[in-house]
Amino acid sequence: MSARASLVPGGSVFRRRRDGWLGLALVLPALIIFAGFTYYPFFKNFQMGLFKAAPFPNLPSRYVGTAQFTTMLGSADFLDSVKSTVIYALITVPLGVIGGLVMAVLAHQKLRGIRIFRTIFSSSVVSSAAVAAVVFQVILSPQTGYLQALGIHLPDITSSPTWGLPAMALVSAWQFVGLAFIILTAGLQSLPDEIMEASRVDGATAWTRLWRITFPLLSPTIFFCGVVGVIFSLQSFGQIDIMIGTSGATYTHTNVLIYAIYRLLHVSQNTGLAACYSIALFVITLLVTLIQFRLLEKRVHYAH
Repeated sequence: MSARASLVPGGSVFRRRRDGWLGLALVLPALIIFAGFTYYPFFKNFQMGLFKAAPFPNLPSRYVGTAQFTTMLGSADFLDSVKSTVIYALITVPLGVIGGLVMAVLAHQKLRGIRIFRTIFSSSVVSSAAVAAVVFQVILSPQTGYLQALGIHLPDITSSPTWGLPAMALVSAWQFVGLAFIILTAGLQSLPDEIMEASRVDGATAWTRLWRITFPLLSPTIFFCGVVGVIFSLQSFGQIDIMIGTSGATYTHTNVLIYAIYRLLHVSQNTGLAACYSIALFVITLLVTLIQFRLLEKRVHYAH
């Protein structure tokens, strides 16, 4: 069939067109789903940001152009949200990546029963934000918490202006450490064994092999893990919403951007300003990712 088609003028062109239409038909359902649930809401945000929500529910929105974006950039609430988001990410990402790296190195040892520890180390990745928040809330509770039962007296951390945001970040870091462990373990297992064997023959100590060989070869995986961790921290919401509850004492200190969007949308009913915050969160995520690729990727060693 193919040989006969090749003898026909334009047969190869016909096959390319047929394969192209077939490929389009195969990806079309996924494109429709992405267009409906990702692309359309994304571009709809830009339209919503041009309209100011009415003070009462049943009144129409008013077109204000880019005035809301200008007001948002000069707003103290927005700047506080950006500051809280930056602090949140600076706590979550290093703790998650370093914790995952330490556990991955420990679990990479050839010991009996090490698979049990690998399962334990990666277990946090399957825990939902709600479960993680409730567990840490029970542990840190000043009235009925486990630390209180052990005689360790703690203040109400979730209502503390100083410790509220770090407590939320600790929950996110605990969740992310499981994913970081899985990613870094996969990276460790892909390293060439002959280099490690050669270093042992040359008399390199375990610390020298780890610092001079393992870390440079693992740097692309660590870099990828850091990028994923930043995106993960910028999208953390469930932990904050559950641990804060109805307490307003820590609102200004734990008001990260995504939580501010939630409050604007569901508490203040200000859909226009919430759309502006959503666009700002997207721009910040994009800029941080580009900066990571621009600056940190220079230190990544891709050659094996």
